[in-house]
Amino acid sequence: MLKLTERLGPIAADQATDTLTLPYERRVLGRLKATSDAGSPLGLFLDRGPVLRDGEGLRAESGEVVRIRAAVEPVVTARIAAGLPLARLAYHLGNRHVQLALGEDEDEEGGWVRFPPDHVLEELATLLGATLVHHEGPFDPEPGAYQQPGGHAHGHGHHHAHDHEQHHAH
Repeated sequence: MLKLTERLGPIAADQATDTLTLPYERRVLGRLKATSDAGSPLGLFLDRGPVLRDGEGLRAESGEVVRIRAAVEPVVTARIAAGLPLARLAYHLGNRHVQLALGEDEDEEGGWVRFPPDHVLEELATLLGATLVHHEGPFDPEPGAYQQPGGHAHGHGHHHAHDHEQHHAH
């Protein structure tokens, strides 16, 4: 088994000897056993916290490099006008403590917020004026301000997408 122990950050596809395609829920784990896309057994032995990003490289103890790929999985893309409508949508969805991917439409007149299917989030997005599209695609959410280069990891004690009050003592 190839033991992957070092994060390399984003790498070009030709820098890797193999790839590992994982859904988001498995890219949040620091320890796991998996099979590479070429069929090789792998073990991840990484620091906990940062999510494995699409395009990130991992180095094995023996020197081989494996590139992470975000798996295609069910997602909802909520499209809305740029500016305040997009900011409001991102704010209210983010206030539900869920992971979100953000993007801009090619015409730059609108943007989108992507999240895993969830009826409560979908209803909220619709109420805020978004048009929803259910489809299959990679889910590679924003890493968060504390996981940007130069930042530090900041653990947050929950990961869910249902509607209830939450009280935090930060």
